[in-house]
Amino acid sequence: MTEITRVPIQPIAKGSLTRLWLGVVAAIALAGGLAWAAMPKGVDVDVVAEGAGPSPSRDDVVFVRYTGKLADGTVFDQSQDVQLPIEGLLPEGSPLPLSRMIPGFAEGITHMKKGGRYTLFIPGDKAYGAEGQRDQQGNEVIPPNADLTFDIELIDFMSEAEFQQRIQVLQQAMQMQQGQGGQPGAAPGAEGAPPPVPAPE
Repeated sequence: MTEITRVPIQPIAKGSLTRLWLGVVAAIALAGGLAWAAMPKGVDVDVVAEGAGPSPSRDDVVFVRYTGKLADGTVFDQSQDVQLPIEGLLPEGSPLPLSRMIPGFAEGITHMKKGGRYTLFIPGDKAYGAEGQRDQQGNEVIPPNADLTFDIELIDFMSEAEFQQRIQVLQQAMQMQQGQGGQPGAAPGAEGAPPPVPAPE
C-alpha cells in the first residue's frame, strides 16, 4: 500500500495575497508592454488643417501637393503641379493613383479629407523597406529601412475610372487641336467642333 505524505498548507500572511495579485498584474502589464514594443510601428497622420467631406479609398487617384523628407529633414521628393492644356478638366496638383503608391502612403491618405493639410509619418517597413530607393543613375535616394515624413495638401480625388475617362477626353482634345494646326477656339473634347471663326479686321 502506498503511503501519502501530507504537507501542511501554511496560512497566507496578512497582506501577502495583495502583494501576490500586484505581482501578477505587474507581470501581465510588463508582458503587454514588451509585446507592444515588439509590434511594428504604424503610419501616423497629424492634422495641420482639417479638410471636409469623405476620404479617398485605395482605389482612387488623389491630387496632392507634397514634400517627402527623410528623418534628418533631407528632402528627397517634391511634387510639381501638372500643367494641363484644358483648364477645369483635372484638379491642380500631382495626380497619384493610390493603388501604385507605397503601402504607408496609400494607408495614410485614406485618413485625409479634401482641402486638408497633413503631416504623414511612414515607418521604413511601410515605405521602401530593406531595399531603399535609388535614382536612375544608381545613387541612393532613400536608405534601406528609412522612416519617411510627407507634408501633404489633399486638393481633390476621384476614382481611377473617372481619372482615365478624363485623360481620354484630354487626349481627344489635344488630337483635335493638332489636327487644326494647333489653333485655339475649338471646344475641348467636342467632336465635330466647327473651325474657329477668324477675327474681323
